[in-house]
Amino acid sequence: MALNNAYDTRLQQETAVGAGVQLLLLALLGSAIGLGPAGWLTGLVFAFATWAVLSRALHRSRLASFGPANRVTLGRATLVGGVTALVADSFESAPPVTLLVALTAVALLLDGVDGKVARRTGTSTALGARFDMEVDAFLILVLSVYVSMSLGPWVLLIGTMRYAFVAASRLAPWLAAPLPPSFARKTVAALQGIALLLAGSTLLPPTLTLTVTLTALTTLTWSFGRDVHWLVRNSRTLASDAGTTEAGVLELAAG
Repeated sequence: MALNNAYDTRLQQETAVGAGVQLLLLALLGSAIGLGPAGWLTGLVFAFATWAVLSRALHRSRLASFGPANRVTLGRATLVGGVTALVADSFESAPPVTLLVALTAVALLLDGVDGKVARRTGTSTALGARFDMEVDAFLILVLSVYVSMSLGPWVLLIGTMRYAFVAASRLAPWLAAPLPPSFARKTVAALQGIALLLAGSTLLPPTLTLTVTLTALTTLTWSFGRDVHWLVRNSRTLASDAGTTEAGVLELAAG
């Protein structure tokens, strides 16, 4: 018990350090660009929510150590917190596009690093994979909010599609069944961040910006549609197998 408490305390310290680094980043942004009340409030809420959710997840997982891969993911989460604060601030004043693009680009570049670190160090965990996925999803959501301010609310479909899928799986549990690995799914997911980054960078002409964003939405819709189709077929197969098994049991009982 004492050893478990020691591990838990160490893990909580890791998350506390992450929250502290998030506050430091907000302070640096505040001194560099004069972060407004909306940016500060959103950044602080993000820091507290990340600390609270991650601390609870670590306590329930009973991991022996936080691990180097999770540290990389926590670093990415800190950058995402900075991007979130800048996007929130952009509702009140013109955003520092260069700074926003830089933070987003680093967060996207580090996306594949935590997975490689986990595999090389043998520290892959279900919690780490979920943490990585949630950071990715939230970054896409924030970027879609930012781009929607110039292209229209339809862009929000990119950021909310994954959350809508999760919500639907609560009503239809068969949607929560494990999906087979897919390189196409991973590629489409990675392209969303790149497309939204380009769209928000103002480096592309308006027509090309619109084309890139529409392409991202189209490929994401295709990817989710393909997965839902697979899940529908899988649920029907399982139901059919269950029915066959039940019929066999009843036949044996009758015999």
